[in-house]
This record gives sequence, structure tokens and C-alpha cells, in this order.
Amino acid sequence: MRRIDRLPFVFAVVLYVLAWLLGFPIRAQSAPLGEVECTLILDAASGETLYRQGVCDQRFSPASTFKVPLALIGYDAGILSDEHTPSWEYKAEFNAPKRDRKTVDPTIWERDSVLWFSGEVTRRLGSKQFAGNVSRLDYGNTDVSGNSGKNDGLTHSWVNSSLEISPVEQVDFLRKLLARKLPVSDNAHAMTSAIVPTFRAGGWTVQGKTGTTWLGDSADKRSLGWFVGWAQTDARKIVFARLVVDTKRSDTPKGLKTRAMFLKELPNLLR
Repeated sequence: MRRIDRLPFVFAVVLYVLAWLLGFPIRAQSAPLGEVECTLILDAASGETLYRQGVCDQRFSPASTFKVPLALIGYDAGILSDEHTPSWEYKAEFNAPKRDRKTVDPTIWERDSVLWFSGEVTRRLGSKQFAGNVSRLDYGNTDVSGNSGKNDGLTHSWVNSSLEISPVEQVDFLRKLLARKLPVSDNAHAMTSAIVPTFRAGGWTVQGKTGTTWLGDSADKRSLGWFVGWAQTDARKIVFARLVVDTKRSDTPKGLKTRAMFLKELPNLLR
């Protein structure tokens, strides 16, 4: 039997003990956070699962998909009136990216995912009414407290922050929206459905909202892409959620890539 040289092991133990005695931090190495994907399609009327692949019950930040429930809240509260009212002008204090420095109405808000418009809706609601409405809609974990110590729940709780939702919860929420069974007015249901962007996928007419955000902190280098909504042909109507979480980088926002892949694949998913 070959004799094992113990000297390197003993030396490592001595260094560890010295580090502990001198108060140097000793950190365990975390396992890398995994990639997550989900494609979930339900019959809009019956709730029957028509297609399910991947991890669909794990919660993540809704990112800009939250503009769907926020539109319901805004219309129900009278802050939003129709597809093009109100029309709010950009202000320098919003500190938005160049593409969002423009006049925005509800249709443009949903189409272009304009964050500052969301903040203007929630600011007019106020923290108490905003939190109450999210709770009343039973949206995800309903937590709009925001990041700890930042007092940003009113403006950023849905972007890589406290509010989280799973693909399963997304499609359940959308079924209630289409059936007009959420605790908001009929007008709020109708107007929200009208401003969600429309696309074509083979014989399907698709309405859906993307979402993109980094999940990043020192331990998590992943980004997230959502595409959620509903689609119909002459024969059927469905609700869907597509989620992609990984570390792959791209010049295209992950939500837009997720949408493009889903629209390409949809005609073959439900043959």
C-alpha cells in the first residue's frame, strides 16, 4: 500500500485554525444556482392542463408582467380611463432610460414596458391602497414591502424584490381575468384585456406581456424572462406562462427572447 503524505493536509488544517483564531472570515462555497424553465398551458375555460414542462411551481419576480394586475388596479381606481387616457409626459426626475423618455398612455405603457408609468400609477394609489389591492387580487405572495431598508415597495416591489409569483399562479390569475372573476369592475377587466399587446403565432391570436429582470446579487448571476398571457383560435382559448431563468447573456432582453421562442413553438405544442 502506498504511503499517503499527510504534510499538505496538516498544513491546511493549521492555516484554517490560524485564520479562525485571527478572526478572518471563513466562507463556505455555495453551489451554483440552477437554471429554471417552465412552459405551462391551460384551457382557459376548464382549467385543464394541456401542456406542462419544467419547474412551474417556483416563485420569481414578476417583473413587467405585473403591469397586467397593475392595469386592473389602475382602471378600477379610476386612475386609468381607457386605452389612451391618461397620457402622461415624461419628467427628468423619473430618471428613465432614453427609450422611455416620451409621453406615455396605457397602451404604450403595456407595449413598451415603461417603468416610470407604473410608478406614477402606484404613487397615485398610495402605499396602503396599493398593498390592499394586490392582496385583494391574491397575486403571487402579495408582498409589496420592497427591498429591506430602501422604502421602495411602492415603486419597485415587483422588480427583483419582495413580490414573487410562480407560473402556476400566473395562469390561474389570467384565467380569472378572462372569466372576469377578479374583484374589480367589468370595465377594469375589459380595458386591461384591451391594452395587453397582441401577436400572431400560426393560426393563434396571442395577447401577452413580457418581463425581464436580473436576479443578481453577489450569489445569484441569473436573469429572468417571462411571457404570460392568453391565445385563441376558432376552436379553443388557452392561458399560458413561459419562464426562463439562467445565466446566459444577450443584447436582447430575456423577456423578448422568451416571447419570440414561445410564439415560434406554440403552433406545434398543441397539435
